[in-house]
Amino acid sequence: MTSDTQPHAASHSAAPNGHPGFVLWMEGLSGSGKSTLSKHLSEHLRGKGWKVEILDGDEVRKGLSPELGFSRKDRETHAHRVSYVARVLSRNGVAVIVALITPYETSRQAARASIGERYTEVYLRAPLEVCQQRDVKGLYKANRAGQVKQMTGVDDPFEEPKSADLVVDTGTAPITTCTDTILGHLRSKGFLAS
Repeated sequence: MTSDTQPHAASHSAAPNGHPGFVLWMEGLSGSGKSTLSKHLSEHLRGKGWKVEILDGDEVRKGLSPELGFSRKDRETHAHRVSYVARVLSRNGVAVIVALITPYETSRQAARASIGERYTEVYLRAPLEVCQQRDVKGLYKANRAGQVKQMTGVDDPFEEPKSADLVVDTGTAPITTCTDTILGHLRSKGFLAS
């Protein structure tokens, strides 16, 4: 019997649809396009017969980590829980799209080590000013009003990823271009058929 805390690169099995699962881990500031890209990518993958699960940071936090705050320790604990769920899903043939700010390099490295070879990390890079202008969830406005504390990129640091497999400039590129770039990356990794 093996421990569930160790990576199992060889344990990824093909689902009934014939696809071995994988984890696409997308990080970036709030407003960088993680949720929007997740939806576009999931629609494409489902159209190709994939089982897809989106683990969106805000939504998953409500069910998986409701007791956690936004200290560094709590953020890292939440990322660890998300990586565990992603690993379990992916080894059962699911294409897992993680949309999580993931501000710390230690959390990204831990996810990579836990999930193994069927993991790829994509940094959605957008300037803070662009993210603040988009402010889809109203978090930056709430932060300016003093209603939201520990806002990543403003009050709390976002550590620039050092080992992302792909960097996508979502601050300037249109959504279709970003989607196509990520799909091309997944094909180059061998996760999708060419």
